[in-house]
Amino acid sequence: MRAEDVLGRVVLVTGKEEFLSARTVEDVRAAVKAHDAESEISDASAADLTLATLGELSAPSLFSAVRCVVVRGLENLPEESVDGLLGYAAAPADEVALVLVHGGGPKGSGVLTKLRKLATVTEVKSAEVKPWEMGGFAVSEARRRGATLDKRAAEVLVVAVGHDLRSLAAAVDQLISDFPGERIDEEKVGRYFGGRAEVKNYEIADAMLAGNRSLALQELRWAIESGTSEVYILSAVAGQLRSLANHVAGNRDGGMPPWKLKNLNAQARGWTPPALARAIRAVARADADLKGASSDASYTLERLVLTVAALREAS
Repeated sequence: MRAEDVLGRVVLVTGKEEFLSARTVEDVRAAVKAHDAESEISDASAADLTLATLGELSAPSLFSAVRCVVVRGLENLPEESVDGLLGYAAAPADEVALVLVHGGGPKGSGVLTKLRKLATVTEVKSAEVKPWEMGGFAVSEARRRGATLDKRAAEVLVVAVGHDLRSLAAAVDQLISDFPGERIDEEKVGRYFGGRAEVKNYEIADAMLAGNRSLALQELRWAIESGTSEVYILSAVAGQLRSLANHVAGNRDGGMPPWKLKNLNAQARGWTPPALARAIRAVARADADLKGASSDASYTLERLVLTVAALREAS
């Protein structure tokens, strides 16, 4: 973002994704500071905004005429302040970058409609990122920093880090720092995040459903020795099994990442509906055992690995 894109203009930030909105605000601030290190940054709440306070916030100071004014909670702007804000937005001061932040939702939509009609207003939308869009977000984050993150590596990273955008962006930043100038592939993500329990849980589930009992047992024992909760491991197995059962039954998820769909297609070739039904019953039995019917959680999961892997082999 350049100073000429924000000074003498209004940046309208809309949407419910707080991380993206906050980053847009920081980008505007950084552009203004890069233009003039002595520029002043002001923050205000729309609920307290009047034409007088807006004038004070945007007025030149003793030290610099360049300012960045951030007004948050635009949906709470008092009705009596609407005309004053629209008047300023239509002819903003040349040395001021005004950022208006609207948290999404219908409240204050009338003001948004009027602001969007002004030639001096640039809208940046912070739409919520859906779970199946997280991999694409990670790829975009890498591209934003001048790096390349493979799509498959991005999906593995999402499994390791989770669906919090701030954590995901931080993980991408860490990978770029650790592998400067290099293409980030699945191997690099695995090297850095492969020890995460969440990743291991899904690797165990995938190995089981692929009928690879030796790999599943190896990963299972590593996870348990590393202190991973047996309940979390079983939860991952149950989730993967449900996805496979739905896939075999023809209930396809249109938002599923391509790599996961490819995995399910490969796994499905080795399963029949009766075998899947028996596997689901085996998971239910393991769940009951972990909740008190058995005193040996490790044995319960090892038995489940052998049972599920055998069902896949026999189907």
